[in-house]
Amino acid sequence: MQMKIRYILFLICSCFAVFASAQKEERDFLRKGNRQYKDSLFVDAEVSYRKALEINPMSTEAMFNIGNALTQQEKYEEAIAQYVDAAKIEESRKLDKDKMKLAHTYHNMGVIYQAGQDYAKAIEAYKMSLRNNPKDDETRYNLALAQKQLQDQQDQNQDQDQNEDQNEDQQNQDQNDDQQDQNQDQQNQDQQDQQQDQPEQQENKENEMSRENAEQLLNSVMQDEKETQEKLQKQQVLQGSRLEKDW
Repeated sequence: MQMKIRYILFLICSCFAVFASAQKEERDFLRKGNRQYKDSLFVDAEVSYRKALEINPMSTEAMFNIGNALTQQEKYEEAIAQYVDAAKIEESRKLDKDKMKLAHTYHNMGVIYQAGQDYAKAIEAYKMSLRNNPKDDETRYNLALAQKQLQDQQDQNQDQDQNEDQNEDQQNQDQNDDQQDQNQDQQNQDQQDQQQDQPEQQENKENEMSRENAEQLLNSVMQDEKETQEKLQKQQVLQGSRLEKDW
């Protein structure tokens, strides 16, 4: 029985020793990463922080520091992902939740969103930061600035939409004016064509009337000549014959 108890105690001590050693190794990598970060060796710092995270996958400190190193490398989406993971884990710790760490995490998220002009998300992140640390004046200032920037952005978008609508209306009006001008030009051209056609039609009509008069005159002359010929023929007959008187 005593041997069994000693064995259990040995296992417990061994576990504590391993855990303590792992903690020490994690802390060493975190300290190393912090020194590299301070020297602006952000890539090396990220590597050290990730080694610490491999030892303790629930280390919100390692996640937060990785997010900072990624931000300095302008890898903003990856940084946001690290901050989000850190915030989720920290929020899940109901009793021993580190509010100050949460405040810093949400603040840094807000800074990235604000730099990317995603002011709505920045405002929400700053509000979450202030819920965990209401005394942070820097976060409060950033929140007020983000709210103003969001309002300016909305006003600018509204003005732009109005200008686009006005431009579209003006384009439609210009198109209508152009169409009306084209229609008017076509009407004027049609009128000119009609005016040009009228003299020709009148001339053709006059020519037709002249031909009719000539034909009538010719027919009249021919008729007169025919009658004259008939009269001459009758006279010739009368002259060549003798008249018989009736008694």
